[in-house]
Amino acid sequence: MNESKKGTMFTEIVLEVFKLGGLLVSEGDQMGQEFGITSARWKVLGALSLAGEPQTVPQIAKSMGLTRQAVQRLVDAMYDDELLLFNENPDHKRAKLISLSKLGGAVFSTLEEKQLGWATKCSTDITKVELTAALSVLKRISTAIDR
Repeated sequence: MNESKKGTMFTEIVLEVFKLGGLLVSEGDQMGQEFGITSARWKVLGALSLAGEPQTVPQIAKSMGLTRQAVQRLVDAMYDDELLLFNENPDHKRAKLISLSKLGGAVFSTLEEKQLGWATKCSTDITKVELTAALSVLKRISTAIDR
């Protein structure tokens, strides 16, 4: 395949990823609706859970690929909803360390179980080899763009 055709194919992949991203946000919003959790809030819960330790807003923003301002708004609202805790940061006076509250952890665990069932259902007609290849290619594209 020549380079111009690869560029066209790459563009088609990007457009499909954009479409898929919108679909995933919509599905995530639906799954979290009963808990008052949007996909954006779910990402914050997930970022904190995956980190395994309290994080600052900039750390959460970096792991999610969002701006600090957007994450700060989410974190403030989630704190008000008792999903998150703010802790003093010994390394920085103003940048609080953020962690999941008991409620936030419970909501995340419930959503994680719900999502796993949804993912299993969605992947029924896709082989493990296809999933492995898709994941590998998407990671390589992310790495190429993030240079």
